[in-house]
Amino acid sequence: MKPEEFRRLPGVKPDTFTKMLCVLGVAEAKRKAAQAYRGGKKPKITLADQLMMTLCYLREYRTQFHVGKSYGLHETQCGRIIR
Repeated sequence: MKPEEFRRLPGVKPDTFTKMLCVLGVAEAKRKAAQAYRGGKKPKITLADQLMMTLCYLREYRTQFHVGKSYGLHETQCGRIIR
């Protein structure tokens, strides 16, 4: 996707998206290290998709039900990711 087209979807430039993804990756690694003893299910969507979903939700302000359906998630799970 061209940078101009990409920016129209989440509302940020591709390099900004990449930087945001790096920050989230570091935070996720710290969270997993702190909770190494705990199990749980693996996420259905990648961290990049979670970020894209959150940015699109904030930009378009669709309901969590509609955003969740776009990504194959229940609206409750969608709300947890956005929060």
